[in-house]
Parts: sequence; C-alpha cells; structure tokens
Amino acid sequence: MFIKPLLFTALTFTALSEAIPLLPRTTYTGDVTYYTPGLGACGIVNTSAQLVAAIGHIAFDSYPGATANPNANPICGKKVTASYGGHSVTVEIVDRCVGCAGEYDLDLSSTAFSELAPLSVGRLTGVTWEYVA
Repeated sequence: MFIKPLLFTALTFTALSEAIPLLPRTTYTGDVTYYTPGLGACGIVNTSAQLVAAIGHIAFDSYPGATANPNANPICGKKVTASYGGHSVTVEIVDRCVGCAGEYDLDLSSTAFSELAPLSVGRLTGVTWEYVA
C-alpha cells in the first residue's frame, strides 16, 4: 500500500509537536527581599496584602520588548513562582527593583515573602524562580 509522503509527514509532525514542549523551562536564582508596594514602575497601585513583586532592574530593563516607558514593559503582569526551603509562592511582576543588585533578584510584598519565610529573616539567598505560563 502506498502512503502519500505529504500526509505521512503531516501526521509525524503533529505527533512530534505534541510530544515535545515548544519552550524549555528556565529556572533563575537570586536573592529575595520584601518591600511595601505602592505605585510601581508598571503604573499599577498595589498593596502589601497582594502577591506581587518587583523584579531586579537589570531583568526589568532588558526584558524583550522593553522601551523607555516602564508602564509598557511586557514583563508587567507576568507571573513567576519563587521557591525556597520547600515553600513556594506565585506572584505578579508589578514593579522594578532599583535596589536589587542581582539580575534575578526579586523584591516581594510582605504577604508573598511570608509564604517563603518569616519576615524577620529579611533576605533569602539562593531562591529559585521561573515564569508561569
């Protein structure tokens, strides 16, 4: 029996594309601190009660599509899950952390930070995080 090569190729491609993820997951590592959110670089007002974060200024400024207008930065509204010591929290990026020295540092709201550790700790090192699809 003869199978048309084009049909066979289309079926094979479909099967492969469903089996292989299109984008690999990347995990970042940095320090995490906490702050009191307000009007952030993304142009949104937030509070400490919300699960929000400021990302290090290097990552914020170099995010693909970033322009001179921080309110229009495509990183705004992205969600990341940070993990430390067996705990994790998912936060929304709403601000730019000028005081963050590391490219992949995060500054969390106090509510978000307390999901990872007591506020009395102040700074967590070696926190891993990744973007949530």
